[in-house]
Amino acid sequence: MCDICVMQAVKEKMLSRRQLFGVGAAAGAAAALGTFGAPRAMASGHDAVEDLTHAYGPDFPTYFGAPGISMEQKFNFADNGFNLMELTVNEHTGTHVDAPLHFSEDGASVDEIPVGSLVAPLCVIDIASKAEEDADAQVTPDDLRAWIEANGEIPDNACVALYSGWGAKAGSDAFRGFDGDKMHFPGFHVEAAQMLVEETGAQSIASDTLSLDHGPSADFAAHYAWLPTGRFGIECIANLNKVPASGATIVIGAPKHMGGTGGPARIFALI
Repeated sequence: MCDICVMQAVKEKMLSRRQLFGVGAAAGAAAALGTFGAPRAMASGHDAVEDLTHAYGPDFPTYFGAPGISMEQKFNFADNGFNLMELTVNEHTGTHVDAPLHFSEDGASVDEIPVGSLVAPLCVIDIASKAEEDADAQVTPDDLRAWIEANGEIPDNACVALYSGWGAKAGSDAFRGFDGDKMHFPGFHVEAAQMLVEETGAQSIASDTLSLDHGPSADFAAHYAWLPTGRFGIECIANLNKVPASGATIVIGAPKHMGGTGGPARIFALI
């Protein structure tokens, strides 16, 4: 066979194979897109992404008052050609996750939270008006029923978030609301936590305050009603005023250190 004939035959074979791969790739992409269709009540597409995470440092308020993070520079660009910090972090500081293990003897640690639970329909319960009048306001079953009446049933796997407006206080002592005896900030009433466990498929609850329980709580009733059931919590969530009451999807970038009781998380909403 002449050189030109050989070259032409090879060229035709390559084109044929390329077309085959192109068809296969297109079919595979279509199948993949079909596989990952958006679950009911989750955003099937989004126009915006909203950050629900506070930036935090040594001055960010913590439940016990002590700084929750320290940073020491081990390498710097001038001397080493790169920057590197060593961090010492309290698991429960800043915008963070409470794993079931946080309030149970043998519950799932933060690395064991199912990844499917970290992408969820977001339901925002707005109690900002109550909280403005009463720092110790709580989400109650009546608040949940009012949300359901306005928005429909709470979807399976949902994250039910308490919005009290407390995030605006994060840069001041008012975030803890400590009066010398007790702290004062909103949270979930134990009966609301129990209702979510018994009547819905929600897998996480979130608060824009320092705790799932309200500030004066001495028994962590909401924590104990929620976390030992295998569900998890989020505390110090931010910017809930920038997302709708329903229809957004929350993405929870939970940490994955083995045996952890929780940890700081990067959280955002697809709207």
